[in-house]
Amino acid sequence: MARKPWTAIVAGVAGLLLLSACGGGGGTGDSGALTLGFAQVGAESGWRTANTKSIQESAKAAGIELKFSDAQQKQENQIAAIRSYIQQKVKVIAFSPVVESGWDTVLKEAKTANIPVILTDRAVDSQDKSLYKTFLGSDFVAEGRKAGEWLAKEFGSAAGDVSIVELQGTTGSAPANDRKKGFADVIASNPKFKVVASQTGEFTRAKGKEVMEAFLKSQPKIDVLYAHNDDMALGAIEAIQAAGKVPGKDIKIVSVDGVRDALQALADGKINHVVECNPLLGPQLMDLVKKVAAGEQVPPRIETTETEFDQAAAKAALPERQY
Repeated sequence: MARKPWTAIVAGVAGLLLLSACGGGGGTGDSGALTLGFAQVGAESGWRTANTKSIQESAKAAGIELKFSDAQQKQENQIAAIRSYIQQKVKVIAFSPVVESGWDTVLKEAKTANIPVILTDRAVDSQDKSLYKTFLGSDFVAEGRKAGEWLAKEFGSAAGDVSIVELQGTTGSAPANDRKKGFADVIASNPKFKVVASQTGEFTRAKGKEVMEAFLKSQPKIDVLYAHNDDMALGAIEAIQAAGKVPGKDIKIVSVDGVRDALQALADGKINHVVECNPLLGPQLMDLVKKVAAGEQVPPRIETTETEFDQAAAKAALPERQY
């Protein structure tokens, strides 16, 4: 019997440690506030940084107490964060899953605790759609398809084979899987389009540069680089220039995201086409958080509005670009 107070003290301290480790949002600590636990992928790119800023600023503007965690691109960190949010009894949990698979167990724990879950930016491959309320994000297959359509148009009259190298995103992630599929579906109709090398650049600039260096050494002919995100494309540009080639001319480049640095590279002629993936999901997410917390029905799939950029469009967009 004497152990009970000590157990309570230890549990209380552990709870405080969890709160400090996984907190970091603009909450007031008011138990009456609408509390959102958000488990972010990481800070691997300019896109992700803009996404995090949008979520944090939008939560503050909406009067929502945000508990925020950075998973550093590790699924186990996200699962731990989600479990801490369940223990803290937040009103809503939202997260951008690092990879598509392996979420059913922790999502069932949230469902058992009657905490609604919203997926943002990336989907999961669970067969049980009752484990989350909605998915807010882009159509990654469509993004890959747009990149492929640009390529088909750009090289439609080219004589001979067109050698393509591909910088994939994080292995197993929804954007990597889907952007690869959408692109492959389009170019499959023309046998002259050949992907001669395809490897993950992990969505980072440093890894994009490293992998492109390897491609340049192993491939005698590269006509096109397709990068699953801008940061990898920007890293690849460094590698292309270091190899004595001219990005945008010797090797045409198409990438996905639409961050400021990539639009500047497009305006400068170093990138040839950018397919937008909008990171500013914060306002839409907070609207959904309020609705699901109130028990309202929301659509199971909500897409973001996006466009594409050529050089002229990039120059026009740059002065007002927020990220």
